[in-house]
Amino acid sequence: QVQLVESGGGLVQPGGSLRLSCVASGRIFSINAMGWYRQAPGKQRELVATITSGDRLNYADSVKGRFTISRDNTKNMVSLQMNSLKPEDTAVYYCNVNLRPRGGPVSYTYWGQGTQVTVSS
Repeated sequence: QVQLVESGGGLVQPGGSLRLSCVASGRIFSINAMGWYRQAPGKQRELVATITSGDRLNYADSVKGRFTISRDNTKNMVSLQMNSLKPEDTAVYYCNVNLRPRGGPVSYTYWGQGTQVTVSS
């Protein structure tokens, strides 16, 4: 069984910073891509940033230059450093990890439970 546990959300003023982290645990053989998505009220879930096993990065245009994704393979962790936050960044942020569990050849995509980020004065 695999679990993703997120941390780091909260309330921040416009222009502020937050750091989100997500740790994968359980029967993991290998981890492929890791990333973050977000969903604002009344909107569809959208990609924020991803990082492959080879450290190739991809960002949504709306967060380029403000957000930085990174991973620590020794801890099975992916982080998202969010700077210069704007009210439109307010959303529930979800960790997304594609990994191969132990005991089989197939990789699956797992989602975290979500963490609320609110940017407001």
